[in-house]
Amino acid sequence: MTRGAEAALHAFVEGRRSELFRSAYLLCGNRDEAEDLVQTALVKVVLGARRHGRLDNLDAYARKTLVNTFIAGRRRFWRREQPYGEVPDVPDRQTDSDTGLMVRAALGRLAPRQRAVLVLRYWEDLSVAATAELLGMRESTVKSHTARGLAALKAVVREELV
Repeated sequence: MTRGAEAALHAFVEGRRSELFRSAYLLCGNRDEAEDLVQTALVKVVLGARRHGRLDNLDAYARKTLVNTFIAGRRRFWRREQPYGEVPDVPDRQTDSDTGLMVRAALGRLAPRQRAVLVLRYWEDLSVAATAELLGMRESTVKSHTARGLAALKAVVREELV
């Protein structure tokens, strides 16, 4: 890569880090995990840009890398384990009525692909076609994931309000 291309890549990483972090936080629901996800995705973007010499749409490549890295991370067995010091007798009731907290908690209960579709569609404000292209799925699949994900979100929010 030339110095100009390397400088442009560095500027892109610095400029998009916070935007990617916000999306990663909505995907993960955990600040530390979101920071790790962004770091991993940006390393992959930089390595990919250096390997290919130039990427036409670096922004789309970074977003796709972020989502794919998130989904791949959820497939790992050790990520599904959640250790507890003591098992509680009854589940804790959420005391904060802030809608944002409820939505983030509800997002955390969705399947990774549904969560990715909802974040891309409603947080990143992508169209159905752009989301389908980014995730490598058909538009009808994006629509069904959107419908099922929104229904699950509504059910979780209703459950939390009761």
